[in-house]
Amino acid sequence: MRALAIAATGMSAQQLNLEVIANNIANINTTGFKRARAEFADLLYQNERTQGVATRGDDSLVPEGANLGLGVRPVAIRNLHIQGTLASTGNKLDLALNGRGFFEISGPNGTKLYSRAGSFNTSASGEIVTADGYPVQPSLVVPPNALSVTVSASGAVTAQIDGQTAPQSIGQLTLANFANEAGLDPIGGNLFAETGASGAAVNGVPGSAGFATIQQGYLENSNVDSVKEITELISAQRAYEMNSKVIQAADEMASIANKSMR
Repeated sequence: MRALAIAATGMSAQQLNLEVIANNIANINTTGFKRARAEFADLLYQNERTQGVATRGDDSLVPEGANLGLGVRPVAIRNLHIQGTLASTGNKLDLALNGRGFFEISGPNGTKLYSRAGSFNTSASGEIVTADGYPVQPSLVVPPNALSVTVSASGAVTAQIDGQTAPQSIGQLTLANFANEAGLDPIGGNLFAETGASGAAVNGVPGSAGFATIQQGYLENSNVDSVKEITELISAQRAYEMNSKVIQAADEMASIANKSMR
């Protein structure tokens, strides 16, 4: 009975949907996290009767056919790159992006990675790094005798040096944009990797056309909406239950048919 297989694909799809929602909720307090959404598509259709063909012995055309769908399949888990709210931290090395763009990070073996999480720190040599110790690009080194560090909205980084009146320039932060942000590969640790689907990174100065501005002393919160996730969770649970009921009904019908044949 095809209903059993069709409902099984529905249950499998809703299980994946539930896992995506669970990951969203688990990361509700993760800095710069972007919620994901499971995308589905219908499976192949089995043709019982073709529309638009001539009826037997007549020139009239069949107005509509009979095509039975064979279930559902997952086609994507889409990361929704929507701006999260900004939270003040007071930490001068916490940087939030307000608008489009990603910080460029030098990952293991010098690979280029990208992140929205601006919770930075300094290494033993004074270089500005992520929480996992990966250097921010372009490389910025804070002098050991710096009293404070200032990052402008346009990404200019300066340090106030002990004994000097004028601030000293450290460097200029740049951001990266992508034609298709959803095509980036989330690799964990608040990091994304470029793929063929995302397109090549386009670098620019913060505050220029199409690029975010930088807010020093702030962090971007996760864009997960707890109310929306709970609503989606209930919807997925109900869909799973309905597919389970279809399997139960199909099993009962098959049982009745078997008894009738005895």
